[in-house]
This record gives sequence, structure tokens and C-alpha cells, in this order.
Amino acid sequence: MDFELSAEEQAFSADVEAFLDEHATPDVADVCRENMAQIVDTPERRVFMKKLSDQGWLGMSWPKEYGGKEMPGIYEYILNEALARRGAPQIGKGIGIIGKTLIRHGSDKLKAEFLPQIINAQVEFAVGYSEPQAGSDAANMQLKAEKVDGGWMLNGQKTWTTSAHFADWYWVGARTDQAKKHDGISLFLIPMDHEGLEVRGMPTIGDELTNEVFFNDVFVPDDYLVGDAGKGFRYISEALDLERFTMFTYSPTEQRMEELIDYVKSATRDGKPLKDDPHVRSRIAKLSAEGEVARVLGLTFVHAAGQVGAKPPTNQASQYKLFATQLSQRVANAMMDLPGAGAQLRVYTGDAPLRGRPEMSYRYSVIDTIGGGASEIQKNIIARRKLGLPKNF
Repeated sequence: MDFELSAEEQAFSADVEAFLDEHATPDVADVCRENMAQIVDTPERRVFMKKLSDQGWLGMSWPKEYGGKEMPGIYEYILNEALARRGAPQIGKGIGIIGKTLIRHGSDKLKAEFLPQIINAQVEFAVGYSEPQAGSDAANMQLKAEKVDGGWMLNGQKTWTTSAHFADWYWVGARTDQAKKHDGISLFLIPMDHEGLEVRGMPTIGDELTNEVFFNDVFVPDDYLVGDAGKGFRYISEALDLERFTMFTYSPTEQRMEELIDYVKSATRDGKPLKDDPHVRSRIAKLSAEGEVARVLGLTFVHAAGQVGAKPPTNQASQYKLFATQLSQRVANAMMDLPGAGAQLRVYTGDAPLRGRPEMSYRYSVIDTIGGGASEIQKNIIARRKLGLPKNF
């Protein structure tokens, strides 16, 4: 495959950059605030997303019958990476995860209700898989969904639910069969203001607010069961492949790397240019080469995703997520090491090197390697599904 953009793709990229120059104002875009799109919800942010929708840029890869344009996934990739590079809201869970899963598995009712709202930037989602005893092991979730007349009654708890404090709807997995593990999980859609749902904020090391969500006799009608009962783990697995790519963009790491290089070019240590230090040069060169690997792995996923509505490529998703998020950590480590003690100062502190980004990036990059399935999970997926190794190797 060709890893460079075609003339048409370059033209689209230029259009996106011009749009962002005009509309990515500081109240909606800030590269110094890691993952702003997932932790902040403001009227300005929603207006920005509506402008993206008005451009026809949301759901570009969706089938035409659901409002999409059936464009190659590379255009969605170009848009999302450009948004992430500016620290702006991204296409995120609605377009990249919930929408694509509903297209493949949702009922006609769910498609008719949610797909127009998603593509018109009218709804925000939270995703609920993790539980206190089922973090990256989604098959071990224990939130109980008991069949009752006309629907399901949910009781239990979720944790690490980012966006639950402002989302409109909850995309949540629950156990509908206690006797089965993988085949005992189902997927539901629940309004976040539903009676019986309690959201408690959980601050994290990366200054991100995530949440615990408690279910106390939460009734979900049969119409809001996604797909078939007992097949939720299959749907969640597909959605996680999309999340590992859609939610963990490479461009913020690339942007931080460029800022670090600019700093090294002009900084001095003990009266000598930092750029002349052979250890510094070696470290920068290695990170730059690894950055190109991450970029190519991302494009490989886009290429492997192939046709409109195709099942997400699991191996490529895990390879990209594992490498890109660990590279993000290595870049953050370098941002802390190379400027010296000043790198410990907080964002926007006066005289802090790199605008104080190293300290924030260092803390936040830890979260990237956990969300969407921890690095250990990605290694297990690659080992079993790509390399053919036994489960207990």
C-alpha cells in the first residue's frame, strides 16, 4: 500500500486545516490540555461539532442509506488526526464506535433513532465496559441484567466510564446469562438521566475526570437491546477494535515530539547547545523513527478496514494501539528528561519549558496505555490471533 496521501487526500487535508484555522478557537481546542474532547463538554464544543457536521465530515465512511458518503476510511483518519493535533473535539465514540456498531448489528429502530442524531452531532455517549473486577477483561463483567416483562432490569456497577458526567446516552454491557462467560453478555443503550443511575466522579493521575456508575433497578426496554441477547461480547470486541484506533490518535504525540525538537534546537545546558549532545541526538532520532512506525501502523489499520461496514481488523488495531500509546509514554519521558528540573512545572507556569506540557503529558500518557484495553491485553491479542501462540504460552 502507499503510505503517502494522494492529491485528493492532500486537498481534503488542506480544507480541514483551513476550517480549523477559522473555527478551532482556544475555547474548544487546546493542545496543552490532554484529551480535552473526552473530559470537557461546553456549548462552544457542541457548536464546533455541529459545524463539522454541517461540513458533511461526520460519518463520511458510513453507507449512504444512513447519511454517510461511503468515502474511504482515510478521509475519516485525516479529519480525526487533524482535530487531535489541534487539541479539538474528535469524531469520537458516536461516529467511530457506536454508529459503526449499530450499522452492523443494531435494529431498524435503533438505527433510525440514533444514527441521524450521531451524524448531526446531536448526541454524546459514554461507554461502559469496565467494572471493579473486570477492567480489561470484558468477558468477566458482572453487571446483572435480569429478564423481566418487556425488557431487562439492571443492577450492579461500572467504573472508569469517561464522559458519563456529561453524556446523553450510555452504551453498556451487562451479563444476561450467569452460566455462560462470553456468550452471556448483552449490549444496551440507556439514557444517562435514567432513574436508578448514579454517576460519581473519579479524578485520575492525568487530570482527567472519569466516573463510577451505579445501577439500582434500571429498567431497559427490549427495544434498547443492541443486536441479539448473548452476543454482546462479540459486538463489544468489534467496538474495542474501533476504539483502539479512533480514540488513540497519533498526531498529539507527533505534535509533542515536534515541540520537543524545537526546544532542543535552541536550548543550552552548561553553556553548550543541547542539540550537540550525542545522547540527546540519539534519543531524538530514535523517537522520530518510532513515530514514523506509529504513523504507518495507523495507516495500515485504515487500509485493512477496507470496505464500508466491514468488521474492524483486530490484529492491526491492537498492534497500533500497543505501539502508539507506548510511544506516547516514551515521548513524555523524553519531555521530562531533556529540559531538566523545570519540566516538573505545571502547564502554563511562567518560565516552564515547553509551556509546562511535559509534566501533564507524563501523567496523562499512563492513561493511554490502559484505556481501550491495557497493553498486556493487546500483547495477548497479538500473540494469539496474529502469531498463533497458545492461550497459556
